[in-house]
Amino acid sequence: MKLTCLQENLNEGLSVVSRAVATRTTLPITQHVLVSTDQNRLKLSATNLEIAISTWIGAEIEEEGTITLPARLFTELVGTLPKETIDLTCDEESQESLFNCGRIKSKINGGDYKEYPPIPTIDEGMVINISTAELKNAINHVVFAAATEESRPVLTGVKVEISNDSVTFAAADGFRLAVYTTKLSTPVDQDTDFIIPAKSLVEINRLLPFGNEQIQFTVTTSKNQALFRLENIEIVSQLVQGSFPDYKQLIPENHNSSAILKVDDFNKAIRTASIFARDGRGIVRLLLNKGNDNSGTVTVASRAEEVGENTGVIDAEIREDSSQDPTLISEESKIAFNSKYISDVLSVIQTETVSLQISSPSSPGVLKPVGQDNYTHVVMPMFVQG
Repeated sequence: MKLTCLQENLNEGLSVVSRAVATRTTLPITQHVLVSTDQNRLKLSATNLEIAISTWIGAEIEEEGTITLPARLFTELVGTLPKETIDLTCDEESQESLFNCGRIKSKINGGDYKEYPPIPTIDEGMVINISTAELKNAINHVVFAAATEESRPVLTGVKVEISNDSVTFAAADGFRLAVYTTKLSTPVDQDTDFIIPAKSLVEINRLLPFGNEQIQFTVTTSKNQALFRLENIEIVSQLVQGSFPDYKQLIPENHNSSAILKVDDFNKAIRTASIFARDGRGIVRLLLNKGNDNSGTVTVASRAEEVGENTGVIDAEIREDSSQDPTLISEESKIAFNSKYISDVLSVIQTETVSLQISSPSSPGVLKPVGQDNYTHVVMPMFVQG
């Protein structure tokens, strides 16, 4: 293989595929980048067997070929080369690659491309069209709620439900649940659902362009893989097999009290309280105080032995559900949460105010952006004494 390309293009291409390079693996070749020529362009691919990313960059191809190069060394070298033309010559027999750029000459010992796992591609399946802006919004609103521990693999994924022109993303880790619904660019012929790893969505989100462009992704009929096509980039993710919990049953249908708060004020109070909550399992206590009419306040408090305590008060609009048992409704409503869970959801809400709905100290709390009915976040309470 013999070609010429710009350092900037090669450096950008490596930054795209590098996140799919395996870090801990029993298959050392997956710590390499697959380098090949494809229709007069240079193709870079990487896979950790869960996600595969390929990108194409412009190049002058003199001789076709394929080789693998150790990802870390390859990326570090190209990143330090001057922003000039790179002449790359690869010998498939000796597996050596020679780099000439400006006054710098380098040689990297590569690997046998025949040992590299096949990069999957998908030609048939259900095709879904959605705007990049809507997909980024959906990912940002739910992905942080997915589990990171592998004890329940289905919870490390995000449930995607598609029906007509609507798509719903849901993620849960046993302590919180995030559900976001948005519109597709074009309706689908039949309903479907699948579970995609949250880690894959994070990488897809990283590569999605800003703006309102259209993206197309394809899900195989067997629901084991999904392909996302961007400009000059393809991402193939394995899908999670298993049954996702019926998340709709986890969303409380009723509540006794609710508080309408300014997102910025609430978030600042939670962040301040979290400083004192670090040594107290991250617990913050919320106290809803109803005043005259619907006016009121929410007290945000935290304390930890041997550290100290903090109390903040923010204005809120306090409402009560008159249809509920009046014996359950008092002038004060208390509940405690993990401060990180509240801060996480407040950081993605884009409206000025948020609604916090609670029923009792032992029941889940529900947060919803005011004026936006397509996002619901459920947080399990923390049990505290006193």
